[in-house]
Amino acid sequence: MSTRKKLIRRYLPVYLLALPALIYLFINNYIPMGGMVIAFKNYKYNKGLLGSNWTGFKNFEFLFKTKDAWTITRNTIAYNVVFILLGMIIAIAVAIMLNEIYSKKAKKFYQTIVLIPHLLSMVVISYIVYGFLSPELGFFNKTLLPALGIDPVSWYSVPKYWPFILVFVNMWATVGYSCVLYLSTLVGIDKGYYEAADIDGANMWQKIRYITLPFLKPTMITVFMLSLGKIFYSDFGLFYQVPLNSGSLFNVTSTIDTYVYTGLTKSSNIGMTSAAGVYQSVVGFVLVLGANAIVNKVSKENALF
Repeated sequence: MSTRKKLIRRYLPVYLLALPALIYLFINNYIPMGGMVIAFKNYKYNKGLLGSNWTGFKNFEFLFKTKDAWTITRNTIAYNVVFILLGMIIAIAVAIMLNEIYSKKAKKFYQTIVLIPHLLSMVVISYIVYGFLSPELGFFNKTLLPALGIDPVSWYSVPKYWPFILVFVNMWATVGYSCVLYLSTLVGIDKGYYEAADIDGANMWQKIRYITLPFLKPTMITVFMLSLGKIFYSDFGLFYQVPLNSGSLFNVTSTIDTYVYTGLTKSSNIGMTSAAGVYQSVVGFVLVLGANAIVNKVSKENALF
């Protein structure tokens, strides 16, 4: 029997185990890529995908020539930059604090508390936010602000508060999952490094700086680059459902995804939606390649590929 056949027989069980996942990946991720052609067509249901007329880049004009192009692009990028950087800092800080808890029961309890918001639907979160910000019956206007001698605020019609509200809600809802990623890395660090640092008289901040953060570096780079690939995407629920699609908040809550959805409900132009998806994917792909190329030059062992 040849070496090739021996290898196939040896790893056949592994291939069979991977087969369902590969089939799912092919059906869910690769077959739909054929629909990208819709971005360049004037899609008509009665003509189908192949019968619809080609329009070139006309569908992309919806994003680039609209008067709101700057606003939705600025909001999408600015929010994601804040989410990535601030989310990473908070997630690492929470992970370090959880790792310092020695009681197993307490650690499990706090891990559960931190992770629960990530498991909630954004629809549920939007109602929780409304419970705090409702102009008539919300906790802030009904209880907190009167106790502080401050007049009630019409939260859903005042744009200046919403950048902070959206950032806070996003951090609360997503930090738990990121925290678990960093915590799994921290658990794998050899305790001998910290014991040696204690002998040398290092304080907590020095141990974090010279031991914890260097070990977290590969995970941080990976999470950053994967997040960078979605910098032109936004959480639709966060920006559409949490602000209750309030028109007066458009300048600070409208992103590419919400703008496309609004346009789709008005015009039913599927080609326009597909064009936005292609644009976001291409930009994200280029950004990941660029970031990986930079990491490859600076720290090759931490690059994705």
